[in-house]
Amino acid sequence: MFEKKINKAKFAVGEVVKHRLFDFRGVIYDVDFEFNNSEEWYQAIPKSIRPRKDQPFYHLLAENDDITYEAYVSEQNLLPDDAAEPLRHPLVNQIFKGKKGNIYIKQYN
Repeated sequence: MFEKKINKAKFAVGEVVKHRLFDFRGVIYDVDFEFNNSEEWYQAIPKSIRPRKDQPFYHLLAENDDITYEAYVSEQNLLPDDAAEPLRHPLVNQIFKGKKGNIYIKQYN
């Protein structure tokens, strides 16, 4: 009998994180416990930095100094972001109802 490995997410919905390699930060609004995007998206990542598929991937409301956007990032490429400044992404107030410390509280309708 084969035992399926159960992935556990290191980060939670509402946590503010930053990318390990690229200069952006964001708040997590959803988690896939293993890769759940298109193969085309995956293959577009340069092989030298392409993450493993067998780990959690996070949906972020992301931003850098210039723009806001949504990102899909592997756990291996995220670090906690302890910066105190709030995120300016326009969807933050639609998905989250507020902030407690450095954690955004998700709205559930």
